[in-house]
Amino acid sequence: MRVKTIGIISLGCSKNLADSEAMAGYLLKAGYQLAPSPEAADIILINTCAFIESAREEGAENILSACAYKAEGHCKAVIVAGCMPQRYRAQMLDAFPEVDAFLGVDELDRLPELLKQLEHRRRSDREALLAVAPGLPTRTFDKPIPALRLSGQIFAYAKIAEGCNHACAFCAIPQFRGHLRSRPMEAIEAEVRELIATGTREINLIAQDVTAYGKDLRNGSSLAALLRRLDALEGDFWLRWLYGFHNHVTDELLEVMAGAKHIVPYFDLPIQHAHPDILRAMRRADTIAAIDTFPERLRAAVPGATLRTTCMVGFPGETEEHFQALLDYIQRVRFDALGTFIFSPEAGTAAADLPGLPPPEVARDRLARLMSAQRAIAKERNRERVGTTARALILSRTPTGGALARLPHQAPEVDGLTRLAHLPEGVNPGDFLPVTLTGTRGYDLTARAQ
Repeated sequence: MRVKTIGIISLGCSKNLADSEAMAGYLLKAGYQLAPSPEAADIILINTCAFIESAREEGAENILSACAYKAEGHCKAVIVAGCMPQRYRAQMLDAFPEVDAFLGVDELDRLPELLKQLEHRRRSDREALLAVAPGLPTRTFDKPIPALRLSGQIFAYAKIAEGCNHACAFCAIPQFRGHLRSRPMEAIEAEVRELIATGTREINLIAQDVTAYGKDLRNGSSLAALLRRLDALEGDFWLRWLYGFHNHVTDELLEVMAGAKHIVPYFDLPIQHAHPDILRAMRRADTIAAIDTFPERLRAAVPGATLRTTCMVGFPGETEEHFQALLDYIQRVRFDALGTFIFSPEAGTAAADLPGLPPPEVARDRLARLMSAQRAIAKERNRERVGTTARALILSRTPTGGALARLPHQAPEVDGLTRLAHLPEGVNPGDFLPVTLTGTRGYDLTARAQ
């Protein structure tokens, strides 16, 4: 089998997208070509997510569709990578007999080697093409990772660590992503330098818990130290970090962010809940002490700070009283942005078999009530921004001569956008533009150039 082109389907979160970009970089470095679409490829590579049941269902649907496409003679092979084969190493062989090879989260750099084996293998060799190391992932990647930015050149994700040391009762990620492994600051800086040099204007630092960065290295590395080092780089760009724990935001980190020239004042800190009973049941008791004070602390320390959070409803044992406490908290704090999801029992987690699971219709009602409250808050906060000025990053042109843009308080993929009716002559996607905010449109804003 002669392989010329590979088409990548990337599912799941930004961490998965960063893995897909790394695999694309390894492929290009090895001389392979990427197809403009999976349908035009010799081999379809699916990078899967296994966080919750809906993500696994999406992965299975894509795998089965790709295998059916192969059976019709449209491609030569299907490779499945990422969290699903890592978490379900043995089961994947039986569940998907038409998949030609599997690749775990620790083996991304082995993809070119796997393709070489695939080109010369016999069907009986399939067991040997299970490139998923047994047990927890443990590898670290100390060198810069070659990557093709699938998000485009204007903004990019840079993974600064892999794995997680937390033991949240509802989360299975440590079971298939392993414990915290931070990348050296030198490797991250080299990657960020290359991004800046090639025209990237927004760099988003990501990990399962960004605020834990460096704790495993025991050499003084920390998120604050990393940000200080990256903020000192030359160029015109934004730095943003995504997903952390509010009780791990140190005074040093706030000091760095308050005095930074490139770091946008954006805090992505999922609280999951606000009632102490539920936080204890979630095994997040260490976050309770900071829950009432951190919003005011962050807003006081970093002028113009944007606070985003995520909440879970329907956790086992959650009563109406517990939920009302969460709702009251959200209305009091007034987060700039908030995401909500319903508890999903995950096999092997401490919460999987807990009693007191609220009925599905109750959980759905609580989700709707929480999001209704947040919509009102977001609408009010957006109205407060009308008439103010900001620096916008131009993302793309619109057919009518306008543009889509992002402001510092709008993170990629999870927040709204800013719409310009007219893009001034000489301003292009990837440029920064001073704008005046003129109105709201749902979660989005409208603006005009100054």
